[in-house]
Amino acid sequence: MKFILAKKLEMSQVFLPNGTVIPVTLVQAGPCVVTQVKTDEQDGYKAVQLGFLNAKRLTSPMTGHLKDLPKVKILSEFRIADAGELKRGDMIEATTFVAGDEVEVSGTSKGKGFQGVVKRHHFHGHPASHGHKDQLRMPGSIGAGGVQRVFKGVRMAGRMGGETVTVKNLSVVEVREGGILAIKGAVPGARNTILSIQTS
Repeated sequence: MKFILAKKLEMSQVFLPNGTVIPVTLVQAGPCVVTQVKTDEQDGYKAVQLGFLNAKRLTSPMTGHLKDLPKVKILSEFRIADAGELKRGDMIEATTFVAGDEVEVSGTSKGKGFQGVVKRHHFHGHPASHGHKDQLRMPGSIGAGGVQRVFKGVRMAGRMGGETVTVKNLSVVEVREGGILAIKGAVPGARNTILSIQTS
């Protein structure tokens, strides 16, 4: 299993030799340092913790945790069945991936603020004529009144976006110099969003 942390740069496109255009997202993947290898015996589960992006200063707990390691800003862990040869202090580069790898990418989606039901839940709205004044984008009835409460999960207006989203079945199109991966399609978040990338 391959995994790495990355920063979203921008969207672009790649031309294949036959002239086909592939939309891609460019991400700065790594370099990441292994800050901890968790085991069943000590931690109750198996995982590898990675550090990403240089930090100017650290808190006292982070200073102790990263003793003898580079200062990093982001820590994130990947649950894996077997860490293999990995140990604390190892570096993981983008070159571990090759073109054609199937990956899944997780990140925080763009926050859209407080939105109504048409945008948030794709309600089609009310008819625009025949006495429906000021009702076009309203949610309408939310159920019978006999129970005297609103059931959990009823789709209403509210805060939208800013959630962890995972996109699966993406593929690596190119591995460029400087640790830049070109991933086919779109990935969650705005520019500079921190992403977790792992093979499916």
